[in-house]
Amino acid sequence: MFDFPIQVYIGACFVGFAVPLLWWSVSAPRTNEAAGNRIKSGYSTDLRDVVLAQSGQERVVSPMIARLASMLRRRSPSGVVEALERKVALAGMTATWPIDRVLGMKLLLGIAGSSLGLLRFVAQPTAGRLIAAAVLSVAGFWGIDYLLSVRGRRRQDALSQELPDVLDQMTISVEAGLGLEPALMQIVDHAEGPIAEEFSYVVRDIRLGMGRERAFRAMTDRTDVPELRSFVAAMVQADKLGAPLANVMRLQAGEMRLIRRQRAEEEAQKLPLKMIFPLILCILPALVMVLLGPAIIDAIDGFSKI
Repeated sequence: MFDFPIQVYIGACFVGFAVPLLWWSVSAPRTNEAAGNRIKSGYSTDLRDVVLAQSGQERVVSPMIARLASMLRRRSPSGVVEALERKVALAGMTATWPIDRVLGMKLLLGIAGSSLGLLRFVAQPTAGRLIAAAVLSVAGFWGIDYLLSVRGRRRQDALSQELPDVLDQMTISVEAGLGLEPALMQIVDHAEGPIAEEFSYVVRDIRLGMGRERAFRAMTDRTDVPELRSFVAAMVQADKLGAPLANVMRLQAGEMRLIRRQRAEEEAQKLPLKMIFPLILCILPALVMVLLGPAIIDAIDGFSKI
């Protein structure tokens, strides 16, 4: 526990309430209606009105995070920012959490963890609290990386699980007479999950003028699923050679379904090994106490009467 006077606790409570309130008041997407009306009506072209017409998030929060991200980007070792961008892409958060926002939040959380740890250390300077301060700093700075890695692994697993069923739907659509892009749109409109999101990016890139091969290659760059990479390679090869796409999709779906079943069997074979440690550490001691407890008590009573 903190060894602070009661006034410090009260002040911390007020600060705890004030920080979210300040963040909400600054970052809430509210604009200056008077300035906006003047701009829309054409009565004002003043630069100040243009700035005031923006929300507080656009005027204050976004530039602040961009500055923090730029500072952290300049001071980061080579390859660290690229690896973080890869994690964001694998997690499917490129649109909602761009790299500048992630870098800014890493720095803010690192400062917050360091401040909390130093407060505890100043209250009672001990080696344990100094280590705790260092742990809080590292956790605050690298916590986002861990969360992105976990989300990325889950997303890649979901892509691998959904891909065979999605290919079956695409095969039916192509055999019914649809082209590849309309078949992809059928998946985007009627399916949910990361595979539909990735296919929506492919359709968007093709409509913006990108070649079909480049659009599919970009999808493999955003993901880390071997089955999806194999599917893209087969589709690109079939498109170049003029092979029937439906046959290629059917073969790919069958192979991916076989791989998915083999992966499930492999995970099932690992279960006995994974259950050994919980069995030894949790169940076995309780079982020993239940079985041998009465005998131990009787033995102690017998020795005490001698």
